Amino acid sequence: MRDPLPQDPLYPANFADPFVLLVDGTYYAYGTGLNGREGVRAFEVLSSTDLVHWTSHGGALEPLTPEEQDYWAPEVARNGDTFYLYYSVGQGDKGHHLRVATSNDPLGPFTDLGVNMTPDEPFAIDPHPFQAPDGSWWLFFARDDLTTDRPGTVLAAAELHDMTRLEGTQTILRATGDWQIYQRARTMYGAVYDWHTLEGPFVLYRGGGYHLLYSGGAWTNESYGVGHAVADHPLGPWTEPSPGANVLRTAGHLRGPGHASVTQGGGEDILIFHAWNEERTKRQLHAAPLRWQGGVPSALPESVHS
Repeated sequence: MRDPLPQDPLYPANFADPFVLLVDGTYYAYGTGLNGREGVRAFEVLSSTDLVHWTSHGGALEPLTPEEQDYWAPEVARNGDTFYLYYSVGQGDKGHHLRVATSNDPLGPFTDLGVNMTPDEPFAIDPHPFQAPDGSWWLFFARDDLTTDRPGTVLAAAELHDMTRLEGTQTILRATGDWQIYQRARTMYGAVYDWHTLEGPFVLYRGGGYHLLYSGGAWTNESYGVGHAVADHPLGPWTEPSPGANVLRTAGHLRGPGHASVTQGGGEDILIFHAWNEERTKRQLHAAPLRWQGGVPSALPESVHS
């Protein structure tokens, strides 16, 4: 990076679940916060040439209906000359399913293709498109699972055909620790659970293997953080070399950081994520260098140890 990344938020408004795509020397950021309704596009999109100074271009996605809905966690993949925007939509935290929209410009407008990609899931969020070194495309996402010792939201993956169809969906990572608890005694699906949450998957291929970054805990408070798993194939098996929020967690000025993505700047990996402002009224855009030591990534300040 030409200039060091600032410790303060990079954009003053609410910009949760940020994803950054680098296209021909320009960075495009997409985030949760702007819901679509008649006359208003969903998902604010920003642009920057240096990852520090950002310009807003308004909403990116044409809304599905005239009525306001909750649009969450956009990510964009480029395949040929087409940009594919993956996202979830629902009402509050109910009924979310995955969808895809396309545009010939990273700024949009993106138009939904009319496909519910997860018709058999009661709840699916946080889609992450990933192209493997062999050219195949995969979609990672979060879905609910009550069949484990730690019930809650888990991570899943499926091969992506024609950029719109999922084939062979498998659960790839479940909760293993108390740090991933979202809420104890939470009422869900007609029962009460100590609910665990894994969400916000993002995959990198580094050093001949696959690396999965994910967020765990409750996005609403300081328990939120980013963990790390590794595998030799997109479907796993995935294992955690060092369980816990060891990539990123509450420390110093950061409160509840998470839902991370990775871009490149100045020849290094840059972690893009959100964190709460001091008043906890909005989640704002942040970035930090992602350092690798022994094949393990971390964006924690060097003074903070695992």
